Amino acid sequence: MAHIGDLIAEMLAQYGVEYVFGMPGGQTTALHDGISRRTDRIRHILMRDERNAAYAADAYARLTGKPGICDVTVGPGANLLPAGFLEALNASIPMIGIIGELPLDWLPLKEKGIASQGFDQLSFFKTCSKEAFLVPSVAALPELIRTAFRIATAPRPGPVALIIPHDIFDAEWDEELLKIKVDDRAIAMPYLRSLAPAAEIAAAADLIRKAKRPALVCGGGVHGSVATEAATAFADRLGGLVVTSLSGKGSVPETRDFAAGVLNPLGSAAAIELIQEADLIIWCGSKVSQNTGMNWTLPKPDQATITIDFDPLEHGRTFRPTVALLGDVRDTVLALDAAMGGSRKGANPEWDARIAEVKARCDAAKQEEMTSNQVPILPPRIMVEIAKRLGDDDVVVSDASFSAGWISGYIPARQAKRQFLFARGQGGLGYAVPGAIGAATVIAKGARVVTVAGDGAFSYTIGELATQAQYNQRIVNVVINNGKLGWIQLWQEIYFKNVQSAELETQSSVPGYAAAAQGLGLLGIYVDKPDDIADALDRAFAHDGPSVIEVRIDDRATPIHGFKRRMREAEDKPRPRPGTVYKLRDWKVSPDL
Repeated sequence: MAHIGDLIAEMLAQYGVEYVFGMPGGQTTALHDGISRRTDRIRHILMRDERNAAYAADAYARLTGKPGICDVTVGPGANLLPAGFLEALNASIPMIGIIGELPLDWLPLKEKGIASQGFDQLSFFKTCSKEAFLVPSVAALPELIRTAFRIATAPRPGPVALIIPHDIFDAEWDEELLKIKVDDRAIAMPYLRSLAPAAEIAAAADLIRKAKRPALVCGGGVHGSVATEAATAFADRLGGLVVTSLSGKGSVPETRDFAAGVLNPLGSAAAIELIQEADLIIWCGSKVSQNTGMNWTLPKPDQATITIDFDPLEHGRTFRPTVALLGDVRDTVLALDAAMGGSRKGANPEWDARIAEVKARCDAAKQEEMTSNQVPILPPRIMVEIAKRLGDDDVVVSDASFSAGWISGYIPARQAKRQFLFARGQGGLGYAVPGAIGAATVIAKGARVVTVAGDGAFSYTIGELATQAQYNQRIVNVVINNGKLGWIQLWQEIYFKNVQSAELETQSSVPGYAAAAQGLGLLGIYVDKPDDIADALDRAFAHDGPSVIEVRIDDRATPIHGFKRRMREAEDKPRPRPGTVYKLRDWKVSPDL
């Protein structure tokens, strides 16, 4: 019998969705039954944990531009989605969650689980999604699916919760419901493009012509607008500095002479130093978050600013821009490039020389870490070996915390494309392993996904290694193991008198992540000597399936420049007493986050 699960699966397939990530429940079984009859167009990826379904869908969406689709059942399945939903909401990633619900007639019994697994799901998802809908009838469902795709992909993209009662899921399917066709504009973001007014573009071009030390900051909005080609062409003619946020890494190739890497407290020292000297900063598809804005010390009062964003609320959130360009990033950058009046490359030789000098000095300072034979191993040595093996179609998925710094600072983006995925919407641990599952479904044939996670982050989602093995995905998981929650440990050491609840192992209990991977059906390799890194990576990249390389690293290693400085100064300065209350101004001047 055809049922509403068939209708949903058919509409998803018509929207070009190849994969749905999730876990079945009795209330949502009709969806999986519908997918099973369309496996030539759409497949279901069974995750081990509903939390991870959203992360996998998120990575799929970042690489394809299409809404990532995840499905969960009512109650305990639904209440695990918010971490992934908030990541997508804050990072502007299109996603649709198909969520089971009690039958409509049972909804008055949802309180306190009187009807098994019931709770107020609609109110719950209103807090963590761009929009949430409870489907009231079979007749309303097709239009709500179309609405969900439109909202998910339209500026500003984000996750949409579609909550479907059990009785509607199991109802018979009337093919008349498909008479209204899918909206092809909503297949992938951006749903529509717009252009900033000509007068504002002219004013921005005039600012650029007058600038002696211009800088371009590219955020995740460049990737969201599919604007890397336009951004790179603009950067080539700008005649200035180019840096990116973590999410914007790859907007412009970091091999360019004017590119100084990631602007972030755990990013590029050259980017942090040089951005202070710019007289004009162009914020392109960047929300100027706490980290990209260096704890909101940027822009400085004497720096002129241009903001390029399709969200009107971003133009003035933390500072008032000199010129605000409200429009689609790609089309606005193209128009600004044309209005600039030709290339300004070489127009500011002193600025060019300064960029080259700072980059050379900062690169030289990193060489000792990158070539170190120290035991325990320094993470930059690992990143250098990963970088040597990355192909043009490979994808790197970072977990949160220090991993993002090691990747951003030591694995260069050689191409203008989204090749690096960072969990920066929430910055929560546990993204890399499930994110890799989503990425692996859409990478080019023969390509690899490489994840980098600390042992703390890796522990969150280690069960999903079984999913990687089940689908025999080409994933190399690198676990940089220091036996601790590294960020927490150093924070406690610098600002408090002791370390508490940061240890992940003891002398009598040492988790073995490579061994655990072998037990779950993956290739597992343990490395504790620098000379063994290359061979381990070669074996993993050659392996026909997923692998885990566990590398024992120095527990004092950190990519955060402020931490490094504070560690050097720790013996000379008293620590703030525990319980110190910090005001906003304190955080603005702190380089530590």
